Amino acid sequence: MVRAVVCLTAGVELSIDAGDVSLPATLDVPPVGPVRGAVVVLHGSAVPQRSYFLYEHLARELPRAGVAVLRFDRRLHEHGDVPFAVQADDTVAAVAELRRRMGDVRVGLWGWSQGTWPALVVAARRPELVAFLVLVATSGVSPAVQMRYGTAQQLLQRGYGDADLAELARLREALEGAVRGHIDRATAQAVVDRYADRPWFPLAHVPRDLLGHRGTWEDMDYDPQPVIAQVNCPTLLFYGDSDEWTPAEDSIAVWRRVASTNDLTIHRLTDCTHMPTRSGAETLESVSPDYTSTLLGWIGERISHRPR
Repeated sequence: MVRAVVCLTAGVELSIDAGDVSLPATLDVPPVGPVRGAVVVLHGSAVPQRSYFLYEHLARELPRAGVAVLRFDRRLHEHGDVPFAVQADDTVAAVAELRRRMGDVRVGLWGWSQGTWPALVVAARRPELVAFLVLVATSGVSPAVQMRYGTAQQLLQRGYGDADLAELARLREALEGAVRGHIDRATAQAVVDRYADRPWFPLAHVPRDLLGHRGTWEDMDYDPQPVIAQVNCPTLLFYGDSDEWTPAEDSIAVWRRVASTNDLTIHRLTDCTHMPTRSGAETLESVSPDYTSTLLGWIGERISHRPR
């Protein structure tokens, strides 16, 4: 959905033992003074490298506030996205490595977009490991529903009308049906062929050749609501006021309806989209000052107390 912008900072290079793989990682620590807390960074779907500028922003800002930051490269996956359960297991391994190096400090998880789902899984299943959550553009609906919303927004923002949106819906329905196994791929391919010449087709995020594309989407119908209901740690949610991929209002409604935590902060970011940057720009300089100051202040307050 977004391209990767690579920026590097100085830090301790290490690796995370995730069982069957070793994940390259960077640990950035406070330049002076004690480590007051720590954060593990979880990735957006299209940017699995620890060098992405949003992750580097954390590595630049949080250590100056006494908070260590552990970034790692998400594992490779041959077909489709890395399953959320696997991402959650890798996150647990990252937390273990961080605690081994930093000792008994409060560890939180920061996740953006897709990374917010495995962050929730870890916080719900292993509450003793997670002191707080910071979630940017987290979706309260399933990945399939989010992608229907997001691709429709891509068309709307470019001036396409109701007829185009109806065709997009049929195209996405065919893709989902094929991945779920409800229809065969040849039938779905016929739908793709029907709409492949539409000028908006590249915005649909549907493979042109479904027969040759054997990608999977194990978590397509993942429902985050029961997991949100199990999360009890302090949680900060950021939503850009022009998020073009996450249905923010529906997601906020889910959190307000089912969240168990008694420490929930929802912060809307003016002039931000799916990223906490001004007008969706992809540079360190474009990161919203409101996002930065709110992030630092909120985490600072939560790490000032000892874990329960």
